[in-house]
This record gives sequence, structure tokens and C-alpha cells, in this order.
Amino acid sequence: MSDGAPHPDDTFDSDWLSLREPADHRARSGALVEWVARLGASHGWSRVLDLGSGRGSNLRYLAARLPWGRRWTAVDHDQSLLDEVTRTVDVDVRTVRGDLRSEGLAEIDRHDLVTASALLDLVTEEWAEAFAHRCAAGRVGVLIALTWDGTAGWTDPDPDDALVMEAVRRHQTGRKGMGVALGPRATEVVAGLLEASGYEVFLAASPWMLTGSRDAPLAEELVGGWLSAALEVAPEDRSAMEAWVRRRVERVRTGEFELRVGHHDLLALPDGIE
Repeated sequence: MSDGAPHPDDTFDSDWLSLREPADHRARSGALVEWVARLGASHGWSRVLDLGSGRGSNLRYLAARLPWGRRWTAVDHDQSLLDEVTRTVDVDVRTVRGDLRSEGLAEIDRHDLVTASALLDLVTEEWAEAFAHRCAAGRVGVLIALTWDGTAGWTDPDPDDALVMEAVRRHQTGRKGMGVALGPRATEVVAGLLEASGYEVFLAASPWMLTGSRDAPLAEELVGGWLSAALEVAPEDRSAMEAWVRRRVERVRTGEFELRVGHHDLLALPDGIE
């Protein structure tokens, strides 16, 4: 689920993905996307690969901003989500049902740009190494959005915020569908691997800024997910954590809250593309 909220086997619920999509789109770095739009036009790019597509949020966002994109490929292991992609995206898209470790990596060098959103903190270091190698071999541009950086801050601090979020961060570096996940250090690790492979890497902060009745349903769902994640690694703190979530949900439901959830966007370009 990324952002610290767990989901069994990393199979994400369509309702959750729909709920987070507006916040994702608001948070993204427009400057990095505009840069990619110019680069693609000047270098004749046309093929875009979206890894871990879910129901197509990242693809929808980019398709409206990369007019040169004519051949889109979406990869996910959940066929029901891929079916949503084909129904809701206004471009021709080829869908590939498969594992990111096999089908996902195999698709990379057939494209000009590889993208993903809310994915890197769930992958393993071994996958990230293979990903950087495949990208470098194909001299593929890389644009990855909304990798959670392990931070979350409320304008009205609660004494148990730190207790819960420390447990969530520990949970995010546990075993996920691929194995031991990178968690909040994912952006740093992947950036380093790409730089070692000859890429120039650019980072931009892309935090969720959640506030008011507009974002209350997302914030409430997120708080509940954090509780589930925290209890998996710190069940001894159940009483304090459940009291924390009750206080947080009560405040969120009033609409009088502000929550910043930290993310980073990453753009990586092989030598000679600028």
C-alpha cells in the first residue's frame, strides 16, 4: 500500500487506490514531469512503461502531460486492476499481468521511459539493483513518483505520534511480497544505484498535504492502516496505539487537521540525455 499502510500480499484494494489518487496528483513534482515532456519530444521518445500500475493513476496523470507518448505498457500482478486501467485510461495501453521481478524487468529495455508511483519503498534491494542494471543497459529514462520517506507530521502533535510512526517505519522494512523491503530509505538506495550505473539523478519533494473535509476520508483510512502496521511489529503497545488512533480519527472527522506525509519524486537520465 506504501505510505506505511499495509495490505496482505501487496495486493491493493481499488477503493484505496481511488481514494489516494487526488492527493497523489496534487503532490507530484510538476517540474520533473515538464522536464520529461521536453526531453521526450526532443529525443523522439514514444514508448512508456508503468510498473506496478494498479488501477492506472500514474498512467492517467502522465498520459495527459506527455503528448509524445504513443505506446503505453502497464504491468501489474492483479488482473482486476489492469482491467480498470483499460477502462479508465484515454490512451491505447497494452497490459501485462506479471511479477515485477520477471515480466516487469523484462519490459524495461523495450521502452524509452520507465515510470512507477508509490512503489519503491515496497521493493527489495536485490530488485532495485536489477532494475538499475536493466535501465542502464537500455539507456532508459526513469521517472518514479511518490516514494514514502518515512515521515508524517501533524500540526497538532500527539504524545504518541512518535510511538506509532517508529513502529510503522519498522514495519515498512520488513518482508513484503518480494522479500525484505527498502522502506523509507528506498529513494536514497535507488538513486545511488542509478548514479553508479551512469545516471544523473534529480530529486524533488512531493509530500501529501492533507487537510479539511476534502482529505478526511483519506486521512482516516491512512491512520487505520498505520495502526494495523504498527501493531504487527509492536503488539505490546496496543492499548496506547488504539487510544492514539481514536484521538486522531476524532480530530480528522472534524476536518480541523493538517497532515503532511513525506514523499520524493525521482528523475534519472542516462549520460547524453539532457
